[in-house]
Amino acid sequence: MSWGFLRDLLSGVNKYSTGIGRIWVAIVFVFRLLVYVVAAENIWKYEHDEFECNIKQPGCENVCFDHFFPVSHIRLWALQLIMVSTPSLLVVFHVAYRENREKHHNQKLYRNPREIDGALLCTYLISLILKTGFEIVFLVLFYKLYNGFKIPRLVKCDIRPCPSTVDCYISKPTEKMIFLYFLVTTSCLCILLNLSELSYLIFKYSIKCYLKRYMKKQQ
Repeated sequence: MSWGFLRDLLSGVNKYSTGIGRIWVAIVFVFRLLVYVVAAENIWKYEHDEFECNIKQPGCENVCFDHFFPVSHIRLWALQLIMVSTPSLLVVFHVAYRENREKHHNQKLYRNPREIDGALLCTYLISLILKTGFEIVFLVLFYKLYNGFKIPRLVKCDIRPCPSTVDCYISKPTEKMIFLYFLVTTSCLCILLNLSELSYLIFKYSIKCYLKRYMKKQQ
């Protein structure tokens, strides 16, 4: 899979972000996207082939793997990266709309089309809420699908067509566990940054509105 589009999207969003938003972009790009492409993808690449059970009953190994890994960790991680990054498109599209509107009317309609205020502020806040929501949903999904944030070395399977309870072994469990913890940590950090940026923008907008009202009263 080519991640060029996601990389370009994150680079473009960086132009319109606040300081906290730029930190979020850096974490997603460096600590999540690059780690995924460079290392994590290779670790889970042959997870099905390297999943072994101590019996060669036809079909047993496949059903056991499907039971314990209904969705691949790495594919779910890839989907999470895409979903938490796409809400930023709302901001990119809104800025593009402002700039095209100025070109169409051939006059200055905004002090700065990229300044986060008015309708663009609402769009930015919505994108932050969506990103936070997706992060939380995927963390819960990981926890529910795999019964916690852990990768056991040995799993016991008694699903048909297995004739009895068989032992199945997961390849490189320690290495996978490290990357899973890394995933959870970076997700939690991104949630914290999104909430911090959301609080900062709301606080900043509230202060701005208060000062405007105060100035009007003084006049």
